[in-house]
Amino acid sequence: MEVILLERIAKLGQMGETVKVRDGFARNYLLPLGKALRANAANKARFDAERATLEARNLERKSEAQTVADKLDGKSFIIVRSAGETGQLYGSVAARDIVEAIAAEGFAINRNQVDLNHPIKAIGLHKVTLHLHAEVEIAVDVNVARSAEEAERQAKGESLTSADAIYGVDEDALKPEDFFNPEAEFESEEE
Repeated sequence: MEVILLERIAKLGQMGETVKVRDGFARNYLLPLGKALRANAANKARFDAERATLEARNLERKSEAQTVADKLDGKSFIIVRSAGETGQLYGSVAARDIVEAIAAEGFAINRNQVDLNHPIKAIGLHKVTLHLHAEVEIAVDVNVARSAEEAERQAKGESLTSADAIYGVDEDALKPEDFFNPEAEFESEEE
């Protein structure tokens, strides 16, 4: 099906272009969301008449997205999750969790604006790209940790995936005497 794009769509085309897309993509996404019109003579005339309005609305949306991007630039968001000693999460951090963390800071974005190809399954610092507008995208840091204290340590560059980092103990330096004192007197409960 051929459609006329009413806004820029990534990997598809610019506003005003007539492109050929699959029927399902047009019927289920582009047409219902008002991102495109069927390519016919009446709709081409309608687009030409409304072009100035559409370009002004697109420019307004872009400037709003750029304002939000400027505020988000350089921000880091902390997500606390339980994890094992190796740093593997018991579960995962998905786009929904990132949206909630950003919303807690006072920013309103949608889940479909978060570019996360696969869920985050380990603690650490992760770069996540946000697509605020077709022409505006920004990368934010997501700090996934077991606690707020660990998040601060990770932000300073410390790795928290070993027992030394977690407990402050070097596993290789431990000896049996550290756990068991052979000279200690045994107290019997029979007395």
